[in-house]
Amino acid sequence: MSEEVVKMVVLSPLLDLAGFYQPTFEIETETSTEISAVDERVIVKGSIDILVVNKKLWIQVIESKSTKFDVISALPQALAYMLDTPNVEKPTFGLLVNGREFVFIKLVQAQNPKYARSDALSIEKLNELQQVLSVLERFSELI
Repeated sequence: MSEEVVKMVVLSPLLDLAGFYQPTFEIETETSTEISAVDERVIVKGSIDILVVNKKLWIQVIESKSTKFDVISALPQALAYMLDTPNVEKPTFGLLVNGREFVFIKLVQAQNPKYARSDALSIEKLNELQQVLSVLERFSELI
């Protein structure tokens, strides 16, 4: 499946079931972002595939890839986007998806940004898709 099909067929129904299409949330697609290194010589530009926002607070950055790519290949790109959050005092959450697997990530930006990630959850394993939905629902409840 292409990246666009992954977003439409796999991701969109999960976001709907988790309540992210409800009025308190905004879903933005292809949100432009730009970050630069401390010396300003390195600038990274890109577009976040899907951004879930609640009153200007970034709830979740979602980076999707085609099924032909390993889900972890989206990690550097998602982390780079997450570094651009306007709310550096709060953790930013992310989801990597390739149509077969899902990985959740969390970025905390203090003195030195640190991230953690979940193990990959597979759509092919019993109950793991339900775990993905449960985590998404928990994110929506926290807000």
